[in-house]
Amino acid sequence: MSAGASPLVVAGAGLAGLCVALAAAPRPVLLVGGSAGSASALAQGGIAAALGRGDRPALHAEDTCAAGAGHNDVAMVSRLVDAAPDAVAWLAAQGVAFDREGADWALGREGGHGRARIVHAGGDASGQAIVDAMERAVAGAAHVTRLASDGLLALALSEGGAIAAVRLVGADGATRDIATPDLVLATGGIGTLFAATTNPLSADGNGLALALEAGAPGRDLEFVQFHPTALAVPGEGPLPLLTEALRGAGAVLRDARGEAVMDGLHPLADLAPRDVVAREVWRRRQAGNDVFLDMRSLGEQGLAAFPTAVALCRAHGIDPRRDPAPVTPAVHFHMGGIAVDADGRSGLPGLHAVGEVACSGVHGANRLASNSLLECVVAGRALGTRLSLPRDARIQAAPRRWVHPGAGTNAAALRALRDLLWRSMGPVRDDATLAEAERRLRVDPSLARTWQARLASRLLHAARIRRASLGAHHRADSA
Repeated sequence: MSAGASPLVVAGAGLAGLCVALAAAPRPVLLVGGSAGSASALAQGGIAAALGRGDRPALHAEDTCAAGAGHNDVAMVSRLVDAAPDAVAWLAAQGVAFDREGADWALGREGGHGRARIVHAGGDASGQAIVDAMERAVAGAAHVTRLASDGLLALALSEGGAIAAVRLVGADGATRDIATPDLVLATGGIGTLFAATTNPLSADGNGLALALEAGAPGRDLEFVQFHPTALAVPGEGPLPLLTEALRGAGAVLRDARGEAVMDGLHPLADLAPRDVVAREVWRRRQAGNDVFLDMRSLGEQGLAAFPTAVALCRAHGIDPRRDPAPVTPAVHFHMGGIAVDADGRSGLPGLHAVGEVACSGVHGANRLASNSLLECVVAGRALGTRLSLPRDARIQAAPRRWVHPGAGTNAAALRALRDLLWRSMGPVRDDATLAEAERRLRVDPSLARTWQARLASRLLHAARIRRASLGAHHRADSA
């Protein structure tokens, strides 16, 4: 690292963090954390972009805002969809081998999209293919230093309340402090705070909790997206995801009698926005009725486009050629997060956020399918470019106050918290259940003083004060 230059510290090495790090050249970058097991790498869906004949960014924007229940920041949506074709071209230039049909893009369709506009790489292994290409690009970037086994432990604020330093912890438990005026949080979502989630174990809200503890404002914390088709299998940990593209290709949700679940409930039936489908699956399961994803109509050729989903089913003794797969809603994406402006700035000077941990308003009350990887690329490149000019280390403010997230829970308490949030902040909510969950967090001695409980309390509070249903936030007691 060059003398006199303050590094840019990027915490989180999923797609958003990788894009920031690469775009920040020539500024020295410390990229903290590994990409393996990130939500980006696990993504089966692709990237939404208006690339097909007759498609336009304006139509992509209409679908984004319709899925987001009109709660979207329209300017941010326009910025996202307008940049989408270039984002795909840029990724291809980095070595992502997107699927083609001859000279044309192979475009799939997912829920909430009025037409086929999803580009994939390796079928339903898109996330891993994209992350692998970006990993190779970052590995060849001389300005990036990887700290793959390190984690962000704390941050320091200057007397004026700006970012002054970070404290990192290695795999051996040793800590080190690094002075920096700029910290980018790309730490992902909150899924593993819930009993049922498709998210990796790292998506526990740690970056969001640290930012809120430091005084950065949050935004839209109540909006949690539930994917309607996680594979309903026993055990703890992330549930296998059956990509929405399966329904785009013709798979159908059915009940135990074989009746189509979504018929007559929405004009788009199985391709209705995720919140609509997830609520119906939730209601039926709460009533004791199983729901299945029937992929048999796809046949051998159709299923060949979904090797990841097929392998996941077979690993659990399900042959999708013959057997419908049992499914459940599961936490998939957090539309809320650290409030950021169009340039990724939070309300705390020097603290920036990108990807799922950030909330610019682009997703509104419910994210449109395959807009998340797109946001990582568009917002990550823009943020990295803005932060690319090195700052002089001699004007670095001195750390005055260290901010830690606080003590964490033990395993048993975390299981209780996950069950509590799943019951109270699932696809259908009501004030009495939310209030009881808040009370439980206050009185349970194993939870009351932990950072997970403080973050959960913020989520519950946000869900309680939004009394009307909107998008993924559905209140059964709404007038």
